[in-house]
Amino acid sequence: MEKWDLYTRNRECTGREQIRGETIPEGLYHLVVHVWLKNHQGQYLISKRSADRPTHPLMWECPGGSVLLGETSLHGAVREVEEEVGVRLVPENGRQVFFMVRDSAMPHLLDVWLFEEKEEECFVPDLGAAETKEVSEVHWMRPDEIRKLYESGLTVPSIGYFFSKIEKQEEWKQ
Repeated sequence: MEKWDLYTRNRECTGREQIRGETIPEGLYHLVVHVWLKNHQGQYLISKRSADRPTHPLMWECPGGSVLLGETSLHGAVREVEEEVGVRLVPENGRQVFFMVRDSAMPHLLDVWLFEEKEEECFVPDLGAAETKEVSEVHWMRPDEIRKLYESGLTVPSIGYFFSKIEKQEEWKQ
């Protein structure tokens, strides 16, 4: 059973717990992370959801998911990437580059993290080492290639923010 912390719209942890699948009380949110890995060639890792996923099967997205009870956003980001695509990240190398509040059927706070390869490290996805089978394949793509997938309806809709942030590189370097 997966549990989450519940937050106010202003990101204050309430001390209340939420069980995945149960309705989140009105006015409260759980924390979700998206993680973009950028390689030395300026490409981003994009992953394809497995066919058995309950929502958006076989659609492309970045690694990410819900932050677990007691986790920080950063540690949730690092855990999700290792679980989904088998890449071990150094937490100190990540930067939170964007966040937003999503008032949807499953209200959540979305934190977007960027990890860029350093000279001494190389991101090598290994789905065989992944702890879950949520991802069926991964590819490194340039932003224009990701845009083509998005415009073709082949990505999860929630990554639409990617384009305005990538096209405005200076915002990612805050």
